[in-house]
Amino acid sequence: MFKKLTSLFLVLFVTSFTLSYAAATQSKEAPAAQQEPKKEQEIDINKVSQAFGHLIGKNLETLGFEFDMQEVIQGMKDSLAGKDSPMDETECVQAISIVQEEAFQKLASKNLTQANEFLSTNVSQKGVVELEKHKLQYRVEKQGAGAVVEEHHSPMIRYTGKFLDGKVFGASQEDEMISLDETIPGFSKGIVGMKEGEQRTIFIHPELGYGMTGYLPPNSLLIFDIEVVKANATPDQEESLTTIHSSEADANEIADPGPAKAKAIR
Repeated sequence: MFKKLTSLFLVLFVTSFTLSYAAATQSKEAPAAQQEPKKEQEIDINKVSQAFGHLIGKNLETLGFEFDMQEVIQGMKDSLAGKDSPMDETECVQAISIVQEEAFQKLASKNLTQANEFLSTNVSQKGVVELEKHKLQYRVEKQGAGAVVEEHHSPMIRYTGKFLDGKVFGASQEDEMISLDETIPGFSKGIVGMKEGEQRTIFIHPELGYGMTGYLPPNSLLIFDIEVVKANATPDQEESLTTIHSSEADANEIADPGPAKAKAIR
């Protein structure tokens, strides 16, 4: 959520480089004498300008706080007019870092409060079982009738990960084998005891999830919908399946973020 500041200052360079590279590549596809005349394509500069604004806007959003867009626009105008900036680049980067940290801490505090409040009331809901007081809970959605997942197992599962507001942050695309020794504590503890065919919803406090680390918003309460396909799969069974991840983030959404296990599940 909070990307490095370099993304903000490199967006113009990256965009310019990409366009230049594309043009250069296109010119090398065939010798000039062999290239057939191409019809000139009309470009709507208004659309290009707006699209370029979107590129800049996306980079601003990743910094984790809201800019005063009117001042951003004014700064761009002043720059094009040759006027001096109110801060040099170093001062600007330092200031943004401070604001980022303040926004990060504020969000972390807000999410932690919401997680504590939710788990303290969720425990009283019908069917909810508490494994660790106000830290780890689950609800059985469908009973299973097969082998049981034990500690250190590598079960084959299907899962969907959601935030407290219901927004999905990751999901398996097909049956996926995971190692319980390489997952976040809340996930591995919540899945132990499940039978093949069983479906559970697991509620994980940030202390047993990613806390202030990882790629998700700090202190996020995590909710996983899990189905156990096989209690303890073997490597050859894993290789017989094709697991697809839509992004690097999807491959890490249940991985243990600790220093010794900072790698992805797979």
